[in-house]
Amino acid sequence: MSETALRDLNTLPSSDRKNESSSKGSFAKPFVGSANENVDVSLVSTHVNGNQTGNAGPGIANSEVEYIDSENLIDVEDIDTSVKTLVAGLDSKDWVVVCEALNNVRRLSIFHKEAMLDILGDVIPLVVKSLKNPRSAVCKTAIMTAADIFSAYNDHMIDLLDPLLVQLLLKSSQDKRFVCEAAEKALVAMTTWVSPILLLPKLQPYLKNRNPRIRAKASMCFSRSVPRLGVEGIKEYGIDKLIQVAASQLSDQLPESREAARTLLLELQSVYEKSHGSAPATVSDSPEMDSWENFCQSKLSPLSAQAVLRVTNIAREGLVIGCDLVFIDVTSFVE
Repeated sequence: MSETALRDLNTLPSSDRKNESSSKGSFAKPFVGSANENVDVSLVSTHVNGNQTGNAGPGIANSEVEYIDSENLIDVEDIDTSVKTLVAGLDSKDWVVVCEALNNVRRLSIFHKEAMLDILGDVIPLVVKSLKNPRSAVCKTAIMTAADIFSAYNDHMIDLLDPLLVQLLLKSSQDKRFVCEAAEKALVAMTTWVSPILLLPKLQPYLKNRNPRIRAKASMCFSRSVPRLGVEGIKEYGIDKLIQVAASQLSDQLPESREAARTLLLELQSVYEKSHGSAPATVSDSPEMDSWENFCQSKLSPLSAQAVLRVTNIAREGLVIGCDLVFIDVTSFVE
């Protein structure tokens, strides 16, 4: 992990002063090419004197803008031209050109992912650059681009993930709602499409970040990724390692982290009991050596083990009570 990435995590970007709409749509707004107003855009088509152009230049023009969902994107007209001009477009100083290039990255990822594979190492750092852009239009378009990259390239971009992950964690933790929601969707795409065996080591350092909101988002990603390992994958990764991670998050500052930890612990308990073929044992029982209770006590400090067992036993008792209520209800109905 680079020093720049670590520095980025230490301070969340301040909230923009202007409130912006998170809904899709289009609007007309006069603008100067170098103006710094925030504009919600993902796909930008610029019209000058009624004619559509790729760049309005320094003159004043009307800009119709709209966020386009991935399933509604259309293919590029010329693959070779789009690939050749992609890096220059992403590195442009004109935000309209950057947004157009970002959407071309999305189109190529969806329709022609092989064509962009060789330049992925040049593209992703420029997408990260757009994620840092203070203009919300560019930032959100870059977030949507990241989601499509995860979906298309899966594990092929794992070596390029760190700076992208840092920015998505930051954006998902900020106060601007429509950016935050887009970043959370991108993180879900990441945990869906990137192999958990590769992703979990990338996420783990952020669970100890000094920013509690970063920890919370990382915890949620971690909790979503673990079940994708499957029973055998979890055993191979190490239930003892995973239970220590989950236990450390139970006392975290934010409720999102604690809830993610509880979800993960219940998953680990289920896997452990399936793999050992043992019936669930409560604290009041006389547990055997391979019981969940003994396992927790052998791998965790006394306080952590107590906290973990409290969580898992409460969940189990709730399940038992629920089953009893159903049984009573059915019996009453039969009578």
